Amino acid sequence: MTGINHIEAPLIGINRHRMGIDGNGVTTLVAFHGCPLRCRYCLNPQCNHASGIGQILTPEMLLEQVKIDNLYFLSTDGGICFGGGEPCLRSQFISEFCQLADPRWRITLETSLNVERRHLQTLLPFVSQWIIDVKDMNPDIYHAYTRRSNRRVTGNLRWLAKQGVADNCLIRLPLIPEYNTKAAVVSSRHILLEMGFTHFDEFEYIV
Repeated sequence: MTGINHIEAPLIGINRHRMGIDGNGVTTLVAFHGCPLRCRYCLNPQCNHASGIGQILTPEMLLEQVKIDNLYFLSTDGGICFGGGEPCLRSQFISEFCQLADPRWRITLETSLNVERRHLQTLLPFVSQWIIDVKDMNPDIYHAYTRRSNRRVTGNLRWLAKQGVADNCLIRLPLIPEYNTKAAVVSSRHILLEMGFTHFDEFEYIV
């Protein structure tokens, strides 16, 4: 396929044989370097440090590494989960990887959705499940925690709902110490329900 050999992406790591964390079945987590947010309690702070790059791969090189678990993927309805960092920033890489991979693999995306719409348009045909970490729907709380605006997040959520994939989205609603409250989480859930989202993962950050 034209151009695939010229695409590379930096990764912070590849984690095999994950169960019940990153989508259905046996899953391999592919974590990209780079993120638009600057969250205080970031799980992978190395994603924004130059020293955090573990390896740089092309789509073909990634496929060679992950296809070893093909039988596990097919027998458990599993596949690849792209995370990071922010995987949507590598939408072209993911698109071309998916065109090379077994189409029976489930593709899961763990994302903040704080990206330009064009990335979602590229990814939509390939993603089986979206795991969306919205932090909080209140723009002031979101900005205080991430140091970024949530305008794109809100717009992209509405766009995904209009594409008819709300049932394929799991929305993460964390209780964030020092930043939001249980009432704020309830408010976020109400806003998202009105948008058409019904699957939520509510939990508390342990800091």
